[in-house]
Amino acid sequence: MLALLGFLTICVFLVLILTKRLSVLLSLILVPVVFALIGGFGPKEIGEMILAGIKQVAPTGILLVFAVLYFALMIDTGLFDPMITGIIRLAKGDPLKIIIGTALLTTLVHLDGDGTATFMITITALLPIYNRLGIKRLILPCIVALSVGVMHLVPWSGTVARALNVMKTDPQHLLIPILPSMIGGIIWVFAVAYWLGRKERKRLGIVQLAYDHRQELSEKQKAIRRPQLIWFNSIFTLLLIVSLILGLIAPAAIFIIGFAVALMVNYPSQSEQKKRLQDHAANVFLVSIIIFAAGVFSGILTGTKMIDAMALSMVSLIPQQHANLLPALVGVTSMPLSLVFTPDAYYFGVIPVLKTAAIHYGLNPIEIGRAAILGQMTTGFPLSPLTASTFVLVGLSEVELADHQKFTFKWAFGTTIIMTIIAILTGAIHL
Repeated sequence: MLALLGFLTICVFLVLILTKRLSVLLSLILVPVVFALIGGFGPKEIGEMILAGIKQVAPTGILLVFAVLYFALMIDTGLFDPMITGIIRLAKGDPLKIIIGTALLTTLVHLDGDGTATFMITITALLPIYNRLGIKRLILPCIVALSVGVMHLVPWSGTVARALNVMKTDPQHLLIPILPSMIGGIIWVFAVAYWLGRKERKRLGIVQLAYDHRQELSEKQKAIRRPQLIWFNSIFTLLLIVSLILGLIAPAAIFIIGFAVALMVNYPSQSEQKKRLQDHAANVFLVSIIIFAAGVFSGILTGTKMIDAMALSMVSLIPQQHANLLPALVGVTSMPLSLVFTPDAYYFGVIPVLKTAAIHYGLNPIEIGRAAILGQMTTGFPLSPLTASTFVLVGLSEVELADHQKFTFKWAFGTTIIMTIIAILTGAIHL
C-alpha cells in the first residue's frame, strides 16, 4: 500500500508540473500531503514530517538566500562586466563557442563537487551573455546540468561518498574501473554542446557585439556600478569561494558574512542598502521558498516510509533467471530514479537491498555501486525535484522546472546510457 502511494505521489507530482496544471510550489506541498492523508496519517504526524523535512533543507535554503543576494550584489557592482566582455570578445559573437565554453567552464568549476556553488558561479557569470546573444534560455541550465552530472562522480561529492559508505569500499575499487565511462560521459557532454551550439549558430548567426559591456548598460545600472572597488570585490569573492571549497566554515555562514561585508563596503549609505535589498527581494523569495517546499515533499515521503516501501517493491520485481542483468539494469535506471528517490533514500534504502540480492545471486556486489553512480543523483540530480540545488539551477536560470526537465532529460539520460555501455564494454559491470 505504501509503495503504491509513493509511486502515485511521484507520478501525480510529475504529471501536474509537466502539464503545468499546478505550479511546482503548490505541487511540492499539496501532492504529498494528500497522499499521506489517504495513507491514514494524521495531521499531527504530517506536521512533524513537514518540519523534519524543512529542517533538512534549512541550511541550503539559508545558503541560497544570502548567496543569491551576494552574487546579485556583485552583478550590481559590475564585478562580472570584464568577464562578460572577455568571453564575448573571445567567442566573437559565436553561440557555438559560448555553449562549448559553458561546458568547459562548468566542468572545471565543479571539480569541488558542490552543485549549489557551481550553479551559482556559472549561471551568474553566463546568463547575461546568453541573454545578450539571444541564445535559447533552456540551453544554459541544460549544458551546466550535463557537465555537473558527469563531474559529480568525483570521490568527494556527496553522492559518491554515500555510495562508498554503503558499499564499504574505497575510491580505487568503486571509481577507477568506471573512469573510462566518466571520460566517455564528458565527451558526450561536449558533443551535445556542439550539437546545440551548431543549431543556435544556424538560427542566430554570428552576432556582432560591442566588446565593452558597459556601453550597453542603462543609466540606472551605471549609477550602481562600483568600478573603483572591482579589485576588492574580486579578491573578496575569490576568498569566499576558496573558503566554500575548503569547507573552512559552514557555507551558509560564509555568504551571510560575505553579503553583509560586501553590502557595507560597496553601498555604505543605508538608503542605498535598502534599495539593493528591495531590488532583489522578489527573486530571492521566489527561489528560496521552493527549497522549503521541496523539504515538505521529501520530508513526507521519508516520514511515511513510502520511499522504503518503493525500494523493496522494485527489488521484488527482478526475476531470478535474469539476476545476472541486475548491475546493467541498475545502471540504465539510475538516472530516471533520481526523480523518484532522494540520494539518502536510494543509497541507504535501495542499494543495500540490491547489494544483498547481488550476493544472493552470486554476483559481485561492487558492480551495483558502480552502476548506481552512473546516474542516480549524478547525471540525474540537476533535474530532480528532490534536491534543493535543482531549484538553485532553475531559479538562477529564470526557467521553469518542468521546461528544464523536458528539455534536458533526454540528454542527461543519454549520458547515463553512454556511460553504462562503456562500463559493460570495459568490464566495470557485467551482463
